[in-house]
Amino acid sequence: MKKLINGVDNVVDEMLRGMAAAHPQYVERVEGTDVMIRTGAKKTDKVVLISGGGSGHEPAHGGFVGKGMLDGAVAGAVFTSPTPDQVYEAIKATECGKGALLIIKNYTGDVMNFEMAADMASDEDIEVEKVVVADDVAVENSTWTTGRRGIAGTIFVHKIAGAKAEEGASLAEVKAVAEKVIANVRSMGMGIEPCTVPAVGKPGFELEDDEVEIGIGIHGEPGTHKEKIGTANATVDQLLDKILAEGIYGAGDKVAVMVNGMGATPLSELYIANLEVAKVLADKGIIVAKTLVGNYMTSLDMAGFSISLLKLDDELEALLNAPADTPAFTQF
Repeated sequence: MKKLINGVDNVVDEMLRGMAAAHPQYVERVEGTDVMIRTGAKKTDKVVLISGGGSGHEPAHGGFVGKGMLDGAVAGAVFTSPTPDQVYEAIKATECGKGALLIIKNYTGDVMNFEMAADMASDEDIEVEKVVVADDVAVENSTWTTGRRGIAGTIFVHKIAGAKAEEGASLAEVKAVAEKVIANVRSMGMGIEPCTVPAVGKPGFELEDDEVEIGIGIHGEPGTHKEKIGTANATVDQLLDKILAEGIYGAGDKVAVMVNGMGATPLSELYIANLEVAKVLADKGIIVAKTLVGNYMTSLDMAGFSISLLKLDDELEALLNAPADTPAFTQF
């Protein structure tokens, strides 16, 4: 294993310390925890948004803490759900009387631990609501989930619900718009090289030199199948076919597109993939209103990418285009 680390036991701690050192104008670490919050979080007078999960998906989730997106992010160990007490600390460190929305990716540990944290906060008379993102169309149930997995489409939830909260909306209104995004976003990914969890020291799965995994999860969970590697266009077509088969995107619809890198894929290859996404959608009369290309929710050093489509209405489009300023997402 080749990793630029100082020790497998220090990865999360040193990553968070390094993030705080790099972006003090955006984030600070809650002392004694693995929680990153907005700098001066308690000065915000609004509904707060908290997300998180296992580390290894950077810039998710700490990279999206800032104006217009999250107020707090909770980092578990690599590919491991954060504990309920850590999520509870994030709620306490940010909530200022307007309530908190927890944005959870659909993994069994995440759902259970965030729900326990919500119960702990409710016992302290803090109003908490939850939404669960399950945007992955690849498989219905997986290694770590009941139902569909939550993957990169979660970033659209962070952005749009975050913009709604910045407007001063109520907790019920912020939750409602988050649920609207969840109902209209679908994603699917693929991998061409496995990732290596530092504490394990070897690749998490095996692929032959000429193989890819279609429908892979963000922790290296199996997808639908392995196959011989094809062209970028053929791979995009296969992922989009499954997404479009959901039946919620049609001619005349506006969509936002995210072509998300898994961590080790060159940006040049992501743009090549996006070119085919744009062509396919144009041929189907689907209007691309916004495109995001880059690393938003990675899988350590996995090579591959995912595609997310979000169907937009006027409200979602306006909120998607609202100002945001975070370490990993800036838009004015």
